[in-house]
Amino acid sequence: MVITIFILLVGLALLVIFSDIFVNAASSLANSFKIPKMVIGLTIAAFCTCTPELAISFNSILDADYDITISNVVGSCIINILLIIGIASIVKPVRIKNTTVKRELPLLLITTITFTLLFLDNTLTKLDALILIMFFIILCLYLYKLIKQFKKTETEKPEYTKPMAIFLTIISIILITIASDIVVNSTSTVAEYFNISAKIITMTVIVIGTSLPELMITVSSAKKGEFDITVGNIIGTNIFNICIVLGLPTALFGPVTTYAFNYIDLFFLITAATLFFVCGKSERTISKFEGIIMLLVFILYYIYLFTT
Repeated sequence: MVITIFILLVGLALLVIFSDIFVNAASSLANSFKIPKMVIGLTIAAFCTCTPELAISFNSILDADYDITISNVVGSCIINILLIIGIASIVKPVRIKNTTVKRELPLLLITTITFTLLFLDNTLTKLDALILIMFFIILCLYLYKLIKQFKKTETEKPEYTKPMAIFLTIISIILITIASDIVVNSTSTVAEYFNISAKIITMTVIVIGTSLPELMITVSSAKKGEFDITVGNIIGTNIFNICIVLGLPTALFGPVTTYAFNYIDLFFLITAATLFFVCGKSERTISKFEGIIMLLVFILYYIYLFTT
């Protein structure tokens, strides 16, 4: 058990170190290739950190364990906003650009509401999944348009050369994913050793554990003032979670049916996306106070989970 705890601490240390490296490398990448940092957050940061969730989703659907399939995505989306953005804004108030309030945040809110409406009957069909994938295609088209229209106005010099920035971005993503897996497995072993229930392990170790890459990258980028990466990472991650992590395997192997989730779970999901939009729209900044509100809503949701 001592060795397991040591491995857990090593995994956490790797997460912190390589999340910091990733933010610096991703920022250099955006400056070198003259693309918006928001695009880096919405794509590289978001899609790559969803690797654990995607693997869990495919495995759970193939095993017909649909409770895990849905909780994997719903839980991650709620945590990404209420816990991760909440913590990031407490560390440093998160500034949000006008274009993000007008475009990216509404797209996330609409995607979340659409998923909720499709899942009101506790079933996600292949047709439903294709509708969700369509929203991801819309995001891709928007990103293409964003890159085409972007005019470089920043004068900051890239910290790394192009080859080094690419290398560090790839390596840091790989090591963040590996470190996340180490933390999840080690924590699960510790939890089982102390006879902690399977429900608590699932909703903490698996769901929160697989969100560790997003947490570390978001907090690290917020501390550095790289708010486009901070916000883009969460928006991109949630859209990718709903549309691809859930939508793609469902379209291939669905339908998915589970009664483990009810209107209260879906209410908190929409509440999270709505809070993100409303707080971001107010003065274009998510303040420390608003971050505390997000954390309180997160705690309220978990109290509900563990008392029902």
